[in-house]
Amino acid sequence: MPRSTWNELPAAVRAAIERKAGLVAHAEVPSAGRNSDFSATLHLRSGGVVFCKGIADAEGKRGAMHRHEVDINPWLPSAIAPRLRWRIEVDGWLLLGFDRVTGTHADLAPGSPDLPVVAAAVAALGRDLADCPAPAPRLADQWERLAPWRRLAKNPPPGLSVPEQLIAWEARAVEAAHGHDLVHTDLHSLNILVSGRRAMIIDWAWSRTGPATVDVAFLIARLIAAGHPPPAAEAWAETLPVWQRTPPAVRTALAVEIWGIWEYQAARQRRDLWRTLVPAVRAWVTHRLADDATFEHKFDGMLASGHERGGPER
Repeated sequence: MPRSTWNELPAAVRAAIERKAGLVAHAEVPSAGRNSDFSATLHLRSGGVVFCKGIADAEGKRGAMHRHEVDINPWLPSAIAPRLRWRIEVDGWLLLGFDRVTGTHADLAPGSPDLPVVAAAVAALGRDLADCPAPAPRLADQWERLAPWRRLAKNPPPGLSVPEQLIAWEARAVEAAHGHDLVHTDLHSLNILVSGRRAMIIDWAWSRTGPATVDVAFLIARLIAAGHPPPAAEAWAETLPVWQRTPPAVRTALAVEIWGIWEYQAARQRRDLWRTLVPAVRAWVTHRLADDATFEHKFDGMLASGHERGGPER
């Protein structure tokens, strides 16, 4: 469903927003964003500004995601994430109003000046959201239900075979996903806005309770997809205290699990993004298991997988 512009919103929805926020002078629609039916920076006649996003199926799955974002927002420090100002439900729509965050999407490419800024933001996540009692589902439960490598082994897409070793690592990843921190679980350039020496993290709908090291692992995979060799991406992560405390076996298990999740998504969806992400995380796993001759032998037997068939982002 294409995103609606301000003028395309139902009149009752526009009226409800203006009762809450104030009269709208004009709306600025962002170039990125996939999970909302409406998103815009609303410039108000009073001179104020608010970012608003919403979905037309308030009682559906995406509505649940937006409600979850409402529930955990009070636990997010304002130095990390924008504060929620209000929520509205009208005519089947659920709309959220946030403080506006200015900046550009983070550049994760090698040599980018954004890399240390992003590192500082991720370090703040690990510090400020440690042992957070926010009402978020447990990541370990989610990963145990998803079990992507077990699913792929049971019903492999054409050209893909799954070594038992990956399923064993997946089980270790589920164990490693137990934790008490609030983790974002969907960190990538579009969800990180950089302005000067500051980065803000947006779109917390997929946040879970787990260990902070998970967010670092996802970003390592994204750095590799952005052009970093696996050793360089891991070197970036070594500046973060939470990654320094992460044992090597846990690092490997997380890499294998991320590969499985993205490989499974690529098998189910058709989006060009997976052509980049799946090879990137596979390269990371290959790097981490480079000394395991047994795995290398089995890995050589894994043929073309989802990213080469024509693969997706969530």
